Amino acid sequence: MGSFSIWHWLIVLLVVVMIFGTKKLRNMGSDLGGAVKGFKDGMKDGSATDTPTTPTQHVTGTPATDKSTIDVEARQKS
Repeated sequence: MGSFSIWHWLIVLLVVVMIFGTKKLRNMGSDLGGAVKGFKDGMKDGSATDTPTTPTQHVTGTPATDKSTIDVEARQKS
């Protein structure tokens, strides 16, 4: 009751081919394949360039003497 039989899928395929045509479906398939290939190449290039160039700095325990920031006390609503 919840699943489609092979005949349902064949009818859907026939309707899709009739609406779009085989040439349009072939072009969409090649475009999709090119997009997937480009995405994979981009992921390979991105992982090679993600190495950090500058080391991270650690904050020490001394308070900053910068007076340009304002400390705000958070209060809960009751």
